[in-house]
Amino acid sequence: MSYPSSPLRSPVLSGRGSSVVDLETVQVVDLFSGCGGLSHGFASISTTRVQYVLKGALDMDKHANATYRRMLGVAPVLGDIREFATAEGADRLRAAWHLTKDPLLLVGGPPCQGFSSHRKKDPRFDARNELLDAFGRVAVHLRPEVVVMENVPEMLRDQHWPHFERWLAVMEAAGYDVRTRIHNLAEFGVPQERFRVLAIARRDGVQVTMPPKSHDPNTFVTVRDAIGHLPPIDSGGWGTSDPMHITSRHRASTVDLIRMIPLDGGSRRSLPPGVGPECWNGVDGFRDVYGRLAWDKPSVAITARCRTPSCGRFVHPEQHRGLSVREAALLQGFPETFQFEGPFDDKFKQIGNAVAPIFSAAVAAHLDRTWRSHDLSPAGEEGFINGPLGKSFASSIAGIKRRGGRSELVTAAP
Repeated sequence: MSYPSSPLRSPVLSGRGSSVVDLETVQVVDLFSGCGGLSHGFASISTTRVQYVLKGALDMDKHANATYRRMLGVAPVLGDIREFATAEGADRLRAAWHLTKDPLLLVGGPPCQGFSSHRKKDPRFDARNELLDAFGRVAVHLRPEVVVMENVPEMLRDQHWPHFERWLAVMEAAGYDVRTRIHNLAEFGVPQERFRVLAIARRDGVQVTMPPKSHDPNTFVTVRDAIGHLPPIDSGGWGTSDPMHITSRHRASTVDLIRMIPLDGGSRRSLPPGVGPECWNGVDGFRDVYGRLAWDKPSVAITARCRTPSCGRFVHPEQHRGLSVREAALLQGFPETFQFEGPFDDKFKQIGNAVAPIFSAAVAAHLDRTWRSHDLSPAGEEGFINGPLGKSFASSIAGIKRRGGRSELVTAAP
């Protein structure tokens, strides 16, 4: 797949002649910036109305910050967002980022682990869920024209809805119109079926709309499209021309088990009884563990643990190993030239926690087209989320995929 790797763009030309169109400068700042997946989409697209300029970022992960600085040319502030969730803290960020009077766009994906479906049976308090509230308070103090927030659908289930509701109340009290919808990112060209919440908030009475999808189940980008061109490597091997094409070195017993999994989409259900770890005995769940990706389908959602076959359907379709760093990054929608800093495991964590750059580019393009537009058709309420989704969204994903994976099948709460 071809995808821009640099925030530098050619001048935007008008439709007639060769005169350069004057673009409105829009400053972009990224909270919970990670390795830069969300920022990359805004930095790399061609625009017609606005010129996105990355001004600043904030994250407490030093390795992710090093990647962001290397690939996007901006050094993020290293810190906890809660330290800046006051008027004085926001002023410190404004000064550190050298913000001007130009319009401001704030983007961010608060860490989702506290909302994850893996914790749905864990009633314990998770301090990470406070970060959504801090995100809202920083936004209110910075007063951007637009706020874009991405997160996991589980954030909207019954247990976590109060966190989202407080964020929503803070934004609306500050004069923002907020719309929220769940999208299947495969419908935007990401080579995985990754369901994510997108919330867009705009102030000053500007209409909120969602980006239009570009793909349907017949045109989804597949695993083959994304990684089929990469050279084969063994467990623990690496590609000589790409330092990111490197995999975990699995134990011999793990490789032997993987060899028994049918190629191109096979799963552990094809194994003879008694083969595999003892913990599988009598367990019907976790069917994707040690599963292979299918060549001609999108990937499953890439996670921070996607290097490990025991953590999901993360085995190569044909080769007897887990995913390489480069394969995980391509399936997450990063360009092939993107380089990740930090230890081996941390590279996978950065990728799994990132907002898919292809999706963020679609959001950026949509906001460019609709910037300050007042002549749009009403957004309506169809498909927007107005209440909690119930006990779990993750449990419904398999059914959505069976019915075609279309986002219109993700219905709003009553």
